[in-house]
Amino acid sequence: MGVLTRLSLCAYGFRPFFLGAACSGLVLVPWWAASISFDVSLATDWPPTLWHAHEMLFGFTCAAIAGFLLTAVPSWTGRRGFAGGPLVLLSALWLLGRVLVASSASWPFAAVVAADLAFLPVLAAFLAWPLLRERNRNTPLLLVLLVLWLCNATFHLGLFRGDVALSRQALLAAVNFALILVTVIGGRITPSFTATALRQRGVQGAVRSWRGMTSVTVALMIAVAAVDLVQPGGASAGWLALAAAIAQGARLAQWQGWRTLHEPIVWILHLAYAWLPFGLALKALAILTGMTAAAFWLHALTIGVLATMILGVMTRVSLGHTGRPLRIRPLVTQAYLLVSAAALVRVLGAWLPGLDYPAVIVLSAALWTAAFAFFLWVYGPILLTPRVDPRSTART
Repeated sequence: MGVLTRLSLCAYGFRPFFLGAACSGLVLVPWWAASISFDVSLATDWPPTLWHAHEMLFGFTCAAIAGFLLTAVPSWTGRRGFAGGPLVLLSALWLLGRVLVASSASWPFAAVVAADLAFLPVLAAFLAWPLLRERNRNTPLLLVLLVLWLCNATFHLGLFRGDVALSRQALLAAVNFALILVTVIGGRITPSFTATALRQRGVQGAVRSWRGMTSVTVALMIAVAAVDLVQPGGASAGWLALAAAIAQGARLAQWQGWRTLHEPIVWILHLAYAWLPFGLALKALAILTGMTAAAFWLHALTIGVLATMILGVMTRVSLGHTGRPLRIRPLVTQAYLLVSAAALVRVLGAWLPGLDYPAVIVLSAALWTAAFAFFLWVYGPILLTPRVDPRSTART
């Protein structure tokens, strides 16, 4: 085992990337809020809203996706985990992209693009070998990484052309494909972990899977993504969002999340998934009726679904893969609630009395920042220190 592998941070894929996701979340959102509300300057020459959205997707979210996949693929394939020099290289590529994007005003456009686009193909190459060798059923997830990369490349093409609409459409496509990933992976782990928790309490058969529901739901989410590519904001996009909201709500109901209210590490997955039908319903209302109260539906899907699911998965994986009991500290339960509170404020805050738009941004950012500060306070030491059992850190 090399020197780098013996360093706890380099011993398994979830460690550097969960730490990177949490740190980027802690920095990016308050920086964005300060730029909007207090005219704090950004070091990028990109349009500020595009910079914010891009980094939350291709910085924060992609780091969390990488940490999850680099941990899950060895478990799925029975192969050794990713560790040491290769993991350091991959982490450095992600970090290089974040640094150059954040300071893009100081670098040639081509250098920023090259650094930002390098990460996902290398991640896919790392994951492809064990998945293809074992002919694993999760191999199609590599296509999600490809699509995310294409979305990122299209985003940069829009910047190059000065076509803000193209860059925004690429970001929406990336959000949609991240939601497909949540539908597939979140739809697998949420009922599984729920059933396990309930069995431990002596409750059998409470979690049901209706025949065909998964296929229907995934197909509808793919259709939502496809229509948003060609006619975002059109009536067909609204009706598809409504159909997907109904299917996602029905799918969630069969998992009986209300039975897990005593288990924060389980109910957080249900809470994250619940934002999916809610956000899709808001999208449908905004498109089909023009209801102004639903105008910020996108943040229900990004903060509500993606960030909440990321926080829930990171807390569980970090405990389970460092040999610790799956028990959540009260501070982390507060972090769960704070990130969903941040989503609620961002989505509906404009309708609260006495809050203007800058105040909504600041309040939502403060709640978000507190959530990830709590996560780092508890999980920073866990991610930086060895397992608490003698099991090899390069396997899990």
